[in-house]
Amino acid sequence: MFSFIWYIVIGGILGWLAGLIVGKDVPGGVIGNIIAGIIGAWLGSVILGDWGWQVSKFYVFPALIGCIVLILIVSFIMKAMAGKRA
Repeated sequence: MFSFIWYIVIGGILGWLAGLIVGKDVPGGVIGNIIAGIIGAWLGSVILGDWGWQVSKFYVFPALIGCIVLILIVSFIMKAMAGKRA
């Protein structure tokens, strides 16, 4: 149970950091940050492997890079969808 809470906290922090680095907001606020952090960590691990610092089952560098990529993709899709509505 405690590791699950850490998983959510670290995922949220990584999603927030990625949003700051990219300069774009994640849709959904804090919940969006947590989701982006968890999915981005998985994406980063799949693409880049497991290396670097590990915090609560997250390898920080691949997870952060995965979060950045995910936020860029989501913001691009949201921008494209907003352009079609106008």
